[in-house]
Amino acid sequence: MEGDFPPHRLTEPMQSGSAVPDGLCWVSVLSCLLLACSYVGSLYVWRSELPRDHPTVIKRRFTSVLVVSGLSPLFVWAWRELTAVRTSASLLALMGIRFEGIIPAIVFPLLLTMVLFLGPLMQLAIDCPWTFTDGVKVALDPCFWSLCLSDMRWLRNQVVAPLTEELVFRACMLPMLVPCAGPATAIFTCPLFFGVAHFHHVIELLRFRQGTLAGIFLSAVFQFSYTAVFGAYTAFIFLRTGHLVGPVLCHSFCNYMGFPAISTALEHPQRLTILSSYLLGVVLFLFFLFPFTDPSLYGFPTPVCTLASSTSSLCFS
Repeated sequence: MEGDFPPHRLTEPMQSGSAVPDGLCWVSVLSCLLLACSYVGSLYVWRSELPRDHPTVIKRRFTSVLVVSGLSPLFVWAWRELTAVRTSASLLALMGIRFEGIIPAIVFPLLLTMVLFLGPLMQLAIDCPWTFTDGVKVALDPCFWSLCLSDMRWLRNQVVAPLTEELVFRACMLPMLVPCAGPATAIFTCPLFFGVAHFHHVIELLRFRQGTLAGIFLSAVFQFSYTAVFGAYTAFIFLRTGHLVGPVLCHSFCNYMGFPAISTALEHPQRLTILSSYLLGVVLFLFFLFPFTDPSLYGFPTPVCTLASSTSSLCFS
């Protein structure tokens, strides 16, 4: 009957101490788990004896992953209907798809990530045989981009994976986790789904016997740790900016750079310069982390933060 189960409507941030609706956390966690399983499961609907980097395998996985990612907003919609959580923001705005503050959302998170990678970028610049002018010419050459777009691995690593993973694991999961766990906890909970989802690479390694069992296990643990930390960072960016584009660009950039080759830097002829750049990058990153992600730059408060059951400095300063 109408009135027996009043909707939990939110037109502004909930005040500290507001009660969380019964069952909300269970529904939120199960919805995220189902979404993560759907994303990973879509990679294995195609039976093939070919390795994951084969163009045929990549194309098939593009199809299934794009279908799941396209349907992922339905998970958020269904969650919202089941829990009766409401906001003044639209579903797309909650998922970081909006125009307000779009320019800062494109520039500042990516710039912040590049600052963190100052050491690897310095090492790349020192070792690169090209001059800066040569690099600009290549970047502006249509043939270069044509080659990139025809390379299935490049498309996967730089476009499809960043877009679909950030859409599913950040834009869809965080709106479901924030009302239950709060912004700070959601930042560290969301990456767990992201990290576990990457364990499917172990299947590939075992299947094609790419290394010893111990080596594969250590690789899986390292990858889980790295993806979990990275996931927390992009979740932080998503909550602070309220935009999907920033995490996607940062994800694409990090995929291009890879994990910093610190051991190589230690053996480099110009290691003092490179290691100093590593240290400077970390210091500047910590210094600019909050100013570059200040919610006031992106439309205050960000839509996803209006779901919080209590005020948080992550969302409102």
